[in-house]
Amino acid sequence: MYSPFSTHRLYHPPYIASAMEAEAAAAVLVSLLLIITAAWKLLKAFCSVFSFYWLTPRRIKKAMERQSVFGPKPRFLVGNILDTAAMVAESTSGDMDSIRHDIVPRLLPHYVAWSKQYGKRFIYWNGVEPRMCLAEIDLIKELLTKYNSVTGKSWLQQQGSKHFIGRGLLMANGTHWHHQRHIVAPAFIGDKLKGYVGNMVESTERMIESLEKMALFGEAEIEIGSYMARLTAEIISQTEFGNNYEKGKQIFHLLTLLQHRCAQASRYLWLPASRFFPSKYNRDIKLLKSEVETLLMDMIQSRKESVEFGRISSYGNDLLGMLLTEMQKKKKGFEGSDGFNLNMQLIMDECKTFFFAGHETTALLLTWTIMLLASNPTWQDKVRSEVRQVCNADRPSSDHLSKLNLLNMVINESLRLYPPASILPRMAFEDLKLGDNLHIPKGLSIWVPVLAIHHSKDIWGEDADEFNPERFATKSFSGPGRNFLPFASGPRNCVGQSFALMEAKIILAMLISKFRFEISPSYRHAPVIVLTIKPKHGVQVILKPLEDMHKK
Repeated sequence: MYSPFSTHRLYHPPYIASAMEAEAAAAVLVSLLLIITAAWKLLKAFCSVFSFYWLTPRRIKKAMERQSVFGPKPRFLVGNILDTAAMVAESTSGDMDSIRHDIVPRLLPHYVAWSKQYGKRFIYWNGVEPRMCLAEIDLIKELLTKYNSVTGKSWLQQQGSKHFIGRGLLMANGTHWHHQRHIVAPAFIGDKLKGYVGNMVESTERMIESLEKMALFGEAEIEIGSYMARLTAEIISQTEFGNNYEKGKQIFHLLTLLQHRCAQASRYLWLPASRFFPSKYNRDIKLLKSEVETLLMDMIQSRKESVEFGRISSYGNDLLGMLLTEMQKKKKGFEGSDGFNLNMQLIMDECKTFFFAGHETTALLLTWTIMLLASNPTWQDKVRSEVRQVCNADRPSSDHLSKLNLLNMVINESLRLYPPASILPRMAFEDLKLGDNLHIPKGLSIWVPVLAIHHSKDIWGEDADEFNPERFATKSFSGPGRNFLPFASGPRNCVGQSFALMEAKIILAMLISKFRFEISPSYRHAPVIVLTIKPKHGVQVILKPLEDMHKK
């Protein structure tokens, strides 16, 4: 009799035993496949890391050395980051002793040192990313025009801006860049561009009213940069979001904080997996990004719902409306064969990109230009006289702007001395050839030192570090103009440059017709680079209302 306590082995029919063995074999096979798959993925990851941190840099280094392009010796992982940081920290540790514009040794001391030691072409290392300095304008023009489709922003650049402006136009490459440029370009040309003049004038008038109150008793000292930042933030908010620009002001504040955090965190990108570290920078970035995108999503959803429920007939003519209209055409996220997908995240990234690029660069252009005019009263008087003659006490219009030649010359000189970006980087995504004999291997970033080119005495003459708008007079501009790169060049030039220049002309024309600017004794001249060239302590000016203002 069978007992449950029997020690005899249970009998299984042969077909059951075979099934059990098959199941066991299948389980073993599945386990082996999982192990092999995991091992293969691990091997691929290791090979990718090994290639990124060792093979590719070594290949590029040898390729450039064969062409006699050398540079400072890199350290493992960090490259020349510590060398660069130490030189910049030393050169910017104090203020300049006077208002001088020879700022290349201060802001790009590594360029000055290494170009003297290794020549105009040299290679240095941003972590494991090799960068070649290229200051020859013919080769630069060829790079920016002929090879636009196979060059772009590097992985390190994209990672550094991932949580700031994401995959927006500024960081897009290839066909994705082409699609985005095609979508947003109509917002900044022709009649659409002229349509922004009214809002720009009205916003400037509101700011002038507040400045008039401050200078009610004759004069006032102000930090002009903060006023320009608020004004340009209001204007770009209206351009992007229409009348709903109160939330735009909140976004402006949060994006400014996010920009600084991302700039600080990007210094550690050379460390493997640094973006996953539980650091204070990364925690702050995550929180600020969430707040910005929550505000943006609220605005986007509100606009969408207004159309869906029939409260408005279209998404609107502002930038957000154009993006939503285009997304609707793409059937709310249809993904093309090239992988481009205009979805809600990309719309938010585009809004952040244009909010940053559309207010900060213009605000800095205005700030530096006012500093230059305050330091050069003769030119300030010339521009004021021209504005009065052209505008005749009327509001500036698009017709007036083309006639303000002296103001245009002053703005160009300001952009030359203090360009928004000190460098222009492009990475080669395939092997390239520049000129007759310069071979650029795939994976090499090319660094165009815009600031150094703008201050080159070989190009601009012995007075290259001096404020001289006459160099941009029509007859004399044709030669040096090829070396003028404040908005880059070629197909990938700044899509909003006409918008920025129009805005700057309107604001400056209106301000200079109402006030005289003088440099305050408290102003400390100390340009620094935080993504863009900024005045470290702001720009303090004495604001003096013109006499005819009190006669009204």
